Amino acid sequence: MSETVSAVHPLRKYLREDRLPTVFCPGCGNGIVLNCTLRAIDELGMNMDDVVFVSGIGCSGRIPGYIDADSLHTTHGRAIAFATGIKLFNPDLEVIVFTGDGDSGAIGISHLVHAARRNLDINVIGVNNLVYALTGSQTSPTTPVGAYTYTSPYGGIEGFFDLCELVASAGASYVARWSTVQPQKVTGSIIKGIQRRGFSYIEVISQCPTQFGRKNEMADPKQLMDWFKERFIKLERAKRLPPRKIAGRLVLGEFVDRERPELTNEYRKLIEGVQRGTVKLKKPQLDWLELSFRE
Repeated sequence: MSETVSAVHPLRKYLREDRLPTVFCPGCGNGIVLNCTLRAIDELGMNMDDVVFVSGIGCSGRIPGYIDADSLHTTHGRAIAFATGIKLFNPDLEVIVFTGDGDSGAIGISHLVHAARRNLDINVIGVNNLVYALTGSQTSPTTPVGAYTYTSPYGGIEGFFDLCELVASAGASYVARWSTVQPQKVTGSIIKGIQRRGFSYIEVISQCPTQFGRKNEMADPKQLMDWFKERFIKLERAKRLPPRKIAGRLVLGEFVDRERPELTNEYRKLIEGVQRGTVKLKKPQLDWLELSFRE
């Protein structure tokens, strides 16, 4: 029966079946993120020869290895740097990056910020499991205050780093946050991010029962997902409440969806202008209006 069901699964054609089963722990949210990504690709009818996946170091870094497409598994924190090189070399490729909260929110934070500032047309899917999971449960930039980890045995005291607010303020064209509890929302945002010309960042709050859950008395993945649901608040509602009312909550929704000049397009126009002779050296005319792109 299982083989019959598997044979007709609409996403099977995108997988490297010889690498299954995955190395992910039972209950890990990476499988949901992979599913959502492939559903978005399938709905858009994308040609996989035109897609390149990039990942860094971390549990989410293994996701592209199960997709039957070109991919790069890069060094810690440098996934977006590699993706930048791919996109600038061939702007016609669709570049999708999988990165974790530690990979992009700590060692790779500068690449995340400046790719958003440049509005480079790549799609970053940030799988946020609230901890450095692959290396043994150390506190990450997004670990909630009070959470127990290997490096915070008495509870974390550092503040939660809101990567969505950071990337939105840096200049990304599309920014959204959902969780593995809302797979349809995740899929929809990945579709929007791919369709939106410019830098897109979709953060997915993901359960890690092994490294985060067990240390916080939530070893059952359902416990973690229920805990997520208790603490989520929709962006539209959060905007109407004073800060004290949303303390300890995590805001979900679409933070920005806007049109801005995209780097590879502007770069191509500059090259063509120089080649035609319509762009010449002249007295600089500086424009600071770009600093006020936030609505």
